[in-house]
Amino acid sequence: MLFGLLALVCAAIAAYLFYSIRGQADTSIVTLVLGGLFVLLTIVFGVMFMTKRVNKTEDIHVTE
Repeated sequence: MLFGLLALVCAAIAAYLFYSIRGQADTSIVTLVLGGLFVLLTIVFGVMFMTKRVNKTEDIHVTE
């Protein structure tokens, strides 16, 4: 559950950083790099969240 929350927070921060770049005339490379970093963190935390959600030991029968 924590990884899902972290993925959402990182996605919100990345969206804010990319949105703030759009409004500025003099865009900073640091803001762009931080936005990209938070996008990567969103993907990593999202993958970690989804791998924990999948139950690999339980078989699902065809008729269920």
